[in-house]
Amino acid sequence: MFEKKNESNTSTTTDVFRPAKGSAKVVIGHGVTITGEIKKADEVQIDGDADITMKTDNLVVGTTGDCKGNIETHNADVWGSFDGDIKASGTLTIQEEGVVKGTIEYQNLQIKLGGKISGDIKLSDKVQSIKKDTKNIDEDNVSMQDAMKKDGK
Repeated sequence: MFEKKNESNTSTTTDVFRPAKGSAKVVIGHGVTITGEIKKADEVQIDGDADITMKTDNLVVGTTGDCKGNIETHNADVWGSFDGDIKASGTLTIQEEGVVKGTIEYQNLQIKLGGKISGDIKLSDKVQSIKKDTKNIDEDNVSMQDAMKKDGK
């Protein structure tokens, strides 16, 4: 009876390390060189050399990774080096030994002590400030009742 439980626990433990069915993960290992385009990948990890164009949800450039190219991602975590165009609609994180160069557009940016960033750096303008709308109302100095009367005419 106890043996069955141990066997089922062992099989459950090994399943934890397997990717979920339907997940699209790409790993470019240390020593591997790739040139081209990656399409429809949910997560990409680069530990080798890559000159690529891709759109992904999550990008990790490992400590041995050297990535060049044009990248659109939600989150990027750079431990190695990246050179090119990167657009992160979520968070761009540059770790202690990470180096990011090129045209960089981000929504959130985190740079750990020792991380380096250089190039054309721009905060993504997806989030628009509310101040533009309230400024127009303040300039007119019109009460809410007067504004409603004008609309009613």
